[in-house]
Amino acid sequence: MSDVDQGTTSDRGAIRDESAARKALTFFKVMAFVVGVGLLVLVVEMVLEYATSMSGEQNPLKWWPQPHGFIYMVYLVATANLGFKVGWSLPRMVGVMLAGCVPFLSFWVERQVAREVEGRLGSR
Repeated sequence: MSDVDQGTTSDRGAIRDESAARKALTFFKVMAFVVGVGLLVLVVEMVLEYATSMSGEQNPLKWWPQPHGFIYMVYLVATANLGFKVGWSLPRMVGVMLAGCVPFLSFWVERQVAREVEGRLGSR
């Protein structure tokens, strides 16, 4: 399994502040869901733009790419926040961040991350 799935040995250290880690996990879960949905809307926008030639005012989602970019930046912050709180390595954080760029992958990675972090938090 990959680092995103299981975490590396260095990612299994003690979580110092469980309360902060729980809050960071909740923020991450919300942002992963929002980014996942937003990415699907972006795909629809791109299909309308390029596959149907609905450009400019004809495309009802022409406004979506810029807000989606901002939302993705918030997802990056949520991922880094969680990663620092639970002791992830930099490659692990980057891998989770990149999951927000692939349609449907953010939903799957969110479940894997939540399961792993909740398991670490629940074992105390």
